[in-house]
Amino acid sequence: MKIKQTTILCIALINVFSLLLCVPFDLTAQDNRIDFSPALTVVNSLDSTQRAKAVFPFDDMSRYNWNYLPASLIPRKGVCLKDMDSIQKRNVYALLKSFLSDKGFIRTQDIMNNEYYLKELEPTMIHRIPENHFIAFYGTPAKDSVWGWKFSGHHIALNFTIVNNQLALTPIFFGVYPAEIQEGKNKGRRIIKDEEDIGFELINMLTNEQKVKAIFQSKAFNDIVTTNAIQVGPLTPVGILAKDLTAPQKNSLNKLIVSHLSSMPAKIAEMRMKRIVAEDFNKIRFAWAGGLLKGVPHYYRIQGKTFLIEFDNTTHNANHIHIVWRDFNGDFGVDLLNEHYKKSKHHHK
Repeated sequence: MKIKQTTILCIALINVFSLLLCVPFDLTAQDNRIDFSPALTVVNSLDSTQRAKAVFPFDDMSRYNWNYLPASLIPRKGVCLKDMDSIQKRNVYALLKSFLSDKGFIRTQDIMNNEYYLKELEPTMIHRIPENHFIAFYGTPAKDSVWGWKFSGHHIALNFTIVNNQLALTPIFFGVYPAEIQEGKNKGRRIIKDEEDIGFELINMLTNEQKVKAIFQSKAFNDIVTTNAIQVGPLTPVGILAKDLTAPQKNSLNKLIVSHLSSMPAKIAEMRMKRIVAEDFNKIRFAWAGGLLKGVPHYYRIQGKTFLIEFDNTTHNANHIHIVWRDFNGDFGVDLLNEHYKKSKHHHK
C-alpha cells in the first residue's frame, strides 16, 4: 500500500519534535491557562517610580516599537535590568523562564552575558553596557483578559501578547556578536548554532539545478531585510519550493524550521508547526543569498503563507548573526486581538 507523502511528513515532524521540543510550556496542568503569577510578581515588586516607567495601558502605541540595537543607541520603554535589585532581577529571570523554552531562556541569558565579553573585547566602545535590557508591561496580568509584556536590549527583542489565555510571541529576535569566539578561554563558543549549521546543511544538499532556484542573489544582505518593521507582509517569492525538494532535503528543512521554533515554548512551537503543515508545507520557500561556506557572508529566509524566518551572518567578516520570526497576521497578537474584539462586539449587541 502506498503511503501518502503528507503522512510521511507528519511522522518526520513528530520525530523532530520528540527530539528538540521536549520542554513543556508553563501552563497550569488542569485548565491550560497561562500562569500570570511570574508577571504579577515582577509588577508588584516595582516601586512607584519603576512602575511609572514600566507599566502602560495595553493600547499604548509603544507596545509596537521594538529594536535590537543597543539601548544606549535606541532608547527603550520600561525598567532597566541593571537598575533593579537582586530580588527583582531574579523575578524577571523567572518570568522569562516561564514564557520561553529551556533553550530559549538559556540563549537569552547567554546573549545578555555576552555583553560582559563585548565590554572586554571593545573596552572603548561606549555602547557595551551589561544588563542594559528593559522590561515593560501593557495592561495588568491577571486583572485583564488582554495584556502583554516585552523584554528588549542589544540583540534581544521578545514581544509577548496574551489574549484570553492565548499567547502570541512575535516578533521574536535574537542576535549575537561574535557568532563564534575566535580566541581566549571561550574560543569556539557559539550561542546561535543550529540555525546556521542546518541552513548550511540544507543549501549544500541541493543539486546544482536546485541551487539555481534556491540562490536568488550572490551577495548577502547586510541585515535581515525586514529589520525592526512594526508590520511585515510576504516578501518577494524567491527561492526553491518545498515541493521541489527530496525527502531527505525536506527533513532538513523541517529541522531548520524547528531550530527557529525551539526557543519558543513547546506547546506554542508544536501548534505553529501543525499550522505550517496544514497551510501546505509544499508551498514554503527556502531562499539563499551569499556564500555557501562559513566565513563568507550569507543570508537565508524561509517563507510560508503566514510566516517569515530570516537569518543573516554578514558583518564583522561573517561573524555576526541576526535571526527573526515574523507572523504576517499574528505579530503583537493582532490575529488574536481581532478575534477577541469581534466576539466582544457580538456579545454587546
